[in-house]
Amino acid sequence: MANPRLKSKFQEEIVAELKEKFQYKSVMQVPKLTKIVINKGIGAAVADKKLVDHGVEELSTITGQKAVATKAKNSISNFKLREEMPIGAKVTLRGDKMYEFFDRLITVALPRVRDFKGISDKGFDGRGNYTLGVKEQIIFPEISIDKINRISGMDITFVTTAQTDEESLALLKSFGMPFINKNNN
Repeated sequence: MANPRLKSKFQEEIVAELKEKFQYKSVMQVPKLTKIVINKGIGAAVADKKLVDHGVEELSTITGQKAVATKAKNSISNFKLREEMPIGAKVTLRGDKMYEFFDRLITVALPRVRDFKGISDKGFDGRGNYTLGVKEQIIFPEISIDKINRISGMDITFVTTAQTDEESLALLKSFGMPFINKNNN
């Protein structure tokens, strides 16, 4: 099986580019993408348990890896929520599956977003990780519009080994992440 396109790009081009840009002494200092976590909160699952199963199924279809249901940590009486109740779904991608998903996200899914002008660069957490919110799961071609009963969003978190947001932004940009260009506005 061949290497994913973005993995080869990282090894052949991005490492050298970032090493030069940030003056790293060793290639081991160059930030890498370690995992992508896709998380989907399903608030209406309190009333309808089947929604969590649909959410798990959708994430599994999109990523090609089995998703798991997430459970509530605390009870909140106002939301009729009890501890250990399933209220979402998540999947963690690493290795080749991570690069395959990332490639599909930036080449196929994001361009399908209505009125797409790029993604915000405000989703960094200060430690080099980036979170992107997607409003509709139907931007992924794997999801059949006929089969979904409700449009829902998800959070996609890119976990990197970068020490700063600046390094992480440079890493994601060199992968081809379509950030909004502030100079052209």
